[in-house]
Amino acid sequence: MSRKKRNNTDRNSNQKNKFVGTLEVSTRGVAIVICQGIEDKILIENIGQYLHNDIVEIYVFTRKKKDKYLGEITSLIKREKTDYVGKIQISEKFSFVLIDNKRIHVDVFVPIDKINTAKNNEKVIVEITEWRKNSQSPNGIIKKVLGVEGEHNTEIHSILAEHGLPYDFESEIKSFADNIDTSINKEEILKRRDFRKELTFTIDPVDAKDFDDAISFKTISEGCYEIGIHIADVSHYLKPKTILDVEAFKRGTSVYLVDRVVPMLPEVLSNKACSLRPHEEKLTFSAVFIIESNKVKNQWFGKTVINSDHRFSYEEAQEVIETKENIIKKEVSLNNKQYSVPNNVKTAILKLNEIAEIMRVKRMESGAISFDKKEVRFTINKEKEPIGVYVKESKEANKLVEEFMLLANRKVSEYVGKTIKKSPFIYRVHDLPDESKIKALKEVANSLGYKLDVSSKNKMSESLNKMLKAVKGKKEQSLIESLAIRSMSKAEYTTKNIGHYGLSFEHYSHFTSPIRRYPDVMVHRLLETYLNKEKPTGLDFYNSACDHCTQREILATKAERDSIKFMQIKYMQDKMNTKFRGVISGITDWGIFVEIVENKCEGMIPVRDLKGDYFVYDKDRHSLTGKKTKVKYQLGDAVQVQVKHADLIKKQLDFILAEEN
Repeated sequence: MSRKKRNNTDRNSNQKNKFVGTLEVSTRGVAIVICQGIEDKILIENIGQYLHNDIVEIYVFTRKKKDKYLGEITSLIKREKTDYVGKIQISEKFSFVLIDNKRIHVDVFVPIDKINTAKNNEKVIVEITEWRKNSQSPNGIIKKVLGVEGEHNTEIHSILAEHGLPYDFESEIKSFADNIDTSINKEEILKRRDFRKELTFTIDPVDAKDFDDAISFKTISEGCYEIGIHIADVSHYLKPKTILDVEAFKRGTSVYLVDRVVPMLPEVLSNKACSLRPHEEKLTFSAVFIIESNKVKNQWFGKTVINSDHRFSYEEAQEVIETKENIIKKEVSLNNKQYSVPNNVKTAILKLNEIAEIMRVKRMESGAISFDKKEVRFTINKEKEPIGVYVKESKEANKLVEEFMLLANRKVSEYVGKTIKKSPFIYRVHDLPDESKIKALKEVANSLGYKLDVSSKNKMSESLNKMLKAVKGKKEQSLIESLAIRSMSKAEYTTKNIGHYGLSFEHYSHFTSPIRRYPDVMVHRLLETYLNKEKPTGLDFYNSACDHCTQREILATKAERDSIKFMQIKYMQDKMNTKFRGVISGITDWGIFVEIVENKCEGMIPVRDLKGDYFVYDKDRHSLTGKKTKVKYQLGDAVQVQVKHADLIKKQLDFILAEEN
């Protein structure tokens, strides 16, 4: 028997060497398969007619190459997708689509009668319809024409399409939503706890369009307060199995791009009926707490009706917190005019902030990880051009809202998890950090002079918080924070509660944003069922729904990051002669990644552009060292850079080192 024939026979008969996994193809064409049950990544030398992120069956050989086991794909289990974004190139009798995603290493052949209305070099969505045996390229059809490459809307729509996200509602969905009865009658109000006369307000970003949470505040006695967290009652309008509900579930989440929001629900609900706008009666689902001596003494969950007294931006609430006065200055006012808030509102904001700070300290003491998120924001003109970029940090007003939303989410989850036992619920869980990533973080931290104790769960969170506090204001702050976030497991939705490591909660769910997150809608429906002493059905649906919503969230996050990257490149296009302070955020054998301090724009300096020496890559020390000069570049180093090339089409920002001032 020939060796080739014997190997084929072995692959067909030896089932213990067969595994199912996800194919990952690098931009350089290196292919590996990641399988559950195998720690090692399996190297694939010939991917044939398989594409990045396909689920495949592989046969794993016992021999290795470059410290990796070799594998061979034996069959396709599931294509990741069939629709791709690319640029069409049209000839007289045929056309090809060049896929934008550099991990897809084939072009798609499109017959000339299948190009829709596409013109040469336009961006399109191509659907792969077949891949004939022995053919190098798959066949496809043009599903949608996105527009001229490089134009703003074309590129934003391309980002959404690449991740399978919509950017509009079908007319049938809009029509259905427009015909929902959003009036509030007396009969409905009588079924609910009435908070319309209680002091209530919202605190949101300046540019918020939907307000899905409000806080009410009432003094019961000295040191004792009733605090209500009121959430838009989306499930009152969004009925199960309607075409609108099916569409909301399909989307799973709203998508927040730099220049727009792609909502989960049409505007008639998201910006109107379900938005807790001031001086309008609104139906809500609430978590109400009696807090005495800064501890929750009593709690109540149920349907309510509110009438918000005020709409504050974070900046306006922050002004009250910082000055402890009634005056909102013109510079931070939503209406660009100085005004004063009533004394009871000032008192409420200050007391809520005081309680929130105490709750936050307790969370940290119990092992929560303190990540102060820094968001990249843009100032955009009418033409949607970025004219400014800045880093937005959370202040006390942001943390005030966050703490009370966390309280509502935790207490709702605790109520179901502890009192309604063995019943389905939607939990937001967060597992322990990835061991290999936390080890890599420890190595980098050690190389920069910081200690990280990973010997136990509690010591790790305590040590991590100490390190995050110690790096504040240092040049390596952004690097350490980024690596720490990357080392964390990804939070996900599930019916199996394992707790939330990052928040240090045994029970946690998402209850507070049903306008923009479908899991919150499911939580509302289940909680209402349990409050009504009814039994839910369909555990299998909730299991699959959790997986679906987690995946939709991941796609939305990727699209949001891509839109930020796109706008950063756009912003940097005319900055060729400007020098920027940066920090080395990543090092590979082909280049140095640098993040600019003032605006968080990240670009790469190719190794070939490091002049005057041959640089050797040290994987363990995360560094590049000159062979002759011994000049070393390593993670966290401060450097000065200039823009060499800002390519909007390739979404690529290249730097060169600049001379120090």
